[in-house]
Amino acid sequence: MLVLGVESSCDETSVAIVKDGKEVLANIVLSQIDIHTKFGGVVPEVASRNHVYQVSLVFKEAFIKSGVKPEEIDVVAVTYAPGLIGSLLVGLTAAKTFALIYNKPIVGIHHLAGHIYANGIEHNMQFPAMALVVSGGNTELVYMKDNYEFEIIGETYDDAVGESYDKVARVLGLGYPGGPAVDKLAKEGKATYKLPHPYVDDYNFSFSGLKSAVINLVHNEEQRKNEIRKADLAASFQDVVTEILVNKTIKACKAYQVKNIIVAGGVSANSGLKARFNAINDGSYNINIPSIKYCTDNAAMIGVACYYKLQKKKDFANLSLNAYANLELA
Repeated sequence: MLVLGVESSCDETSVAIVKDGKEVLANIVLSQIDIHTKFGGVVPEVASRNHVYQVSLVFKEAFIKSGVKPEEIDVVAVTYAPGLIGSLLVGLTAAKTFALIYNKPIVGIHHLAGHIYANGIEHNMQFPAMALVVSGGNTELVYMKDNYEFEIIGETYDDAVGESYDKVARVLGLGYPGGPAVDKLAKEGKATYKLPHPYVDDYNFSFSGLKSAVINLVHNEEQRKNEIRKADLAASFQDVVTEILVNKTIKACKAYQVKNIIVAGGVSANSGLKARFNAINDGSYNINIPSIKYCTDNAAMIGVACYYKLQKKKDFANLSLNAYANLELA
């Protein structure tokens, strides 16, 4: 099965061609980070306009790199939710146009399902599994009894973990995107600052208080004209975040009797999170984390998710398929 994947939910324009849900023949990702850095974050209108400029070029490059002809594609997979509505519509329109011209079936893929199934490229996914989905807009624990069965058992009450990283990076003067910058700085410091550990029942999360504590600490120290040990503060923040994420995941695994852990989303690239998962793993768990190139938004994960979705059910869409800014995975 040759799947053409299209992803444009935020500020990456990406087209991929994936064979049998495993072999990535091409995965072209054109990022807009340099454009949005000067704004300190993604500007939705700017993002959607740049998708329009880039999408045809990215399609062309994917076919050139893969050596596949458009006629050979079996199915088109496209992200339709959630994300920036303008950005989603560009990728969705391009995918539907291709499907119409070449008379190919089309499958709508949830963006978070894509992140989860990015693990299928380099790992053999086993079920039941517990997926920790961590990104700029999402923090969720998803129980998967079987392939393509999603039950959200925990989510954030306020800020997503990636959003918190961006805000902490801003107050530390690290720029955008914040996650990689804080992670890099944290390696140079030690967790010497005492920060709160937000307590939330069950498997839900809350990072607003932790983020606010860092911001208030910085402001108070600046007013007192005290030196802020930025590396230590970054390390302290990351230490608390990763502890919360890993402890909640393990707690859920024990309750649901799950041995397979899937870490997904842009924050899965965080070195501190990987290190903490590795530290707690005594062989009791099978922990899957994608390579960095498949952690962030890309179309290969959309193509892989489509393959697994079709193994479960023939859930084809039609040309009326629409985009949704917000839509639960379950």
